[in-house]
Amino acid sequence: MTTLTTETEKPLVGFIGAGNMARSLAGGLLRNGWGSKRLILADPHEQQRDGIEKALGLRVHRDNLDVAQRADILVLAVKPQVLGQVATELTTAVQHKRPLVISIAAGVRIDDIERWLGGNLAVVRAMPNTPALVGSGASGLFANARVTETQRDQAESILRAVGVTVWVENEQLIDVVTALSGSGPAYFFLVMEALEAGAIKAGLDPAQARLLTLETAVGAAKMALESGEEPALLRKRVTSPGGTTEQAVQVMEQAGIRQMFEQAVAAAVRRANELGDLFGKNP
Repeated sequence: MTTLTTETEKPLVGFIGAGNMARSLAGGLLRNGWGSKRLILADPHEQQRDGIEKALGLRVHRDNLDVAQRADILVLAVKPQVLGQVATELTTAVQHKRPLVISIAAGVRIDDIERWLGGNLAVVRAMPNTPALVGSGASGLFANARVTETQRDQAESILRAVGVTVWVENEQLIDVVTALSGSGPAYFFLVMEALEAGAIKAGLDPAQARLLTLETAVGAAKMALESGEEPALLRKRVTSPGGTTEQAVQVMEQAGIRQMFEQAVAAAVRRANELGDLFGKNP
């Protein structure tokens, strides 16, 4: 007989920071049946606090310690530039409570997070992306050796509330996740921007060009997700010999589109590593 988990049995999830990503994660958890009494947030900015309370009906504290002293799972959702300072101020509370720590601060490494929080902690580093704001996120996760299987499941449940998740086998791969899915929405926005501009230059009405571009992007992504087939095969199926698609694809191939994206991802990986070095020097 399966026993349903009651609200009081769920761990208390606390968010340090109540910005867009924390709001999307908290909202996703609520939609997935996480009780409002098991979610608490902290943010020093009154506007952020009021926004969360009005949108989600959750209590948002002003003092980070109010959350750190109570949370079973502590989600660090502040900007990476200030995480060192914020975490250092929580050391005593975290060492006493010893929660599972989940950091969604881009570029900040687990060793630095542990050092700021006093060490010997279960820490998961997660890299969500902005489509999480509309429930279509793609997140990479890495756990240190102190994270138990139960805690891995808990971390995955939190990130899966706003999209899909993948676990990577070493922390360096989080930089690749950052370069791919973290920065990736901007790449697709750029492609959409360029396609729309090309259609307008060819004579299409701007509103029509926008609508057709966006729906084509959504449709292509949906086909790729639902078919389960390789993008290369899907591309070949819509590329008739001697047709318009073949001509367009040839132009892009001759312009070096594959090398361009390879170089773009490599550049983003390098920058993610540089930022990790930079942020690790804080506070």
